[in-house]
This record gives sequence, structure tokens and C-alpha cells, in this order.
Amino acid sequence: MTNIWLASKSPRRQQILREIFPNILCQGIEGVDEKPPLGEVDYQVLEICKKKAKAADDNPQISEYDLVVVCDTMLCDPDDQMLSIGKPKDEVEAAMMLFRLSGRRHQVWSATGIKKAGKWKYYCEYSIVEISPLSDEVLVELILSKSWQGKAGGYDLAGPMGNWAKIVDGSESTVLGIASQALVELQNTM
Repeated sequence: MTNIWLASKSPRRQQILREIFPNILCQGIEGVDEKPPLGEVDYQVLEICKKKAKAADDNPQISEYDLVVVCDTMLCDPDDQMLSIGKPKDEVEAAMMLFRLSGRRHQVWSATGIKKAGKWKYYCEYSIVEISPLSDEVLVELILSKSWQGKAGGYDLAGPMGNWAKIVDGSESTVLGIASQALVELQNTM
């Protein structure tokens, strides 16, 4: 049986990978600087993913695992492809993000690193999500649900936002935090 460490606290990533690896350890990495570097969003998300990989390499327990997986997810600002939208810090920031995305399409980028046989391989891809126009009442419901906490762009496609958002191009796993090609690679290790 493959011994795998998902170096993430994301419940959605855990749910996706537990279906493949029931014995997976899901434990985030502390102290990683997730401030995006300058550059396009694909570069930003990939560089943060690589920082997480380096932090995982510095953890002594890494040698106990056959596979190690690190991930990061960001949204592109719908008006400027060079600006990323990360996780909101509070309810006000979450409301501002959701208001900005309301009635619009945006890219969701996920980068995933997989360490196998001592070597990292990275995947970086995006999906396009369209959010229906959100009324003030819906915005309040989404904020009060707290489903925005810890989610890039302030929403969870597999949560309450699923009623208002749809993928128009790409894969659900990418939107939920694991690049789809990385997921195929992980499924092929079984």
C-alpha cells in the first residue's frame, strides 16, 4: 500500500485524495511564506507550491512517505491577469472578493507538486469559473455560512457557492485545489 503525505490542511484536497489513498496523512506545513511573487498568476501559484515543497523537504518525516503532495490555488483578478486573488482574511474581504466576482468569469489556477522516488514533479493549470450575479441576500448568506474561510477567492465550489458558480472550461479538481493532470498521475500510481 502506498504511503502518502498530503502537505495541506484543505478539506477539499483531503476529500479528493482520500478516495484514492485511504491511508493518507493530511497535515499542512507551517511557516511557508505564501506572499505571491511578482509575475503572472501561473508563475505566482507555482512558486508558492515550490516553496511548500522546499518546506516539506526540510521536514524530517518526509523520508517515511512514498509520495508527498503539495498544492496551492489562486484566482486571477477578472480585470487584470497579472493580479492574483488569494484567501480572504476576514468577512469584509470575503464580501469584497465575492462582489467583485459576481456575474463574471475568472480563472482558477492550481499548482501541485508530487515527490516520488526523491524527485519533485510539478503541474500547473487553470479552469474557468463563471459566477452568476449574486444578490445582496445571497452575498450575506455566503458570508454567514463561513464557507469562504481558507478558500481562494472567498468561495468553495463544492459548498454553498456551488449553487451560483459553474465551471465553463477545465476540471473540478483544479478549482478545488489539485491540478487535474497531477490527479491523473496520482491515480496511475495505484
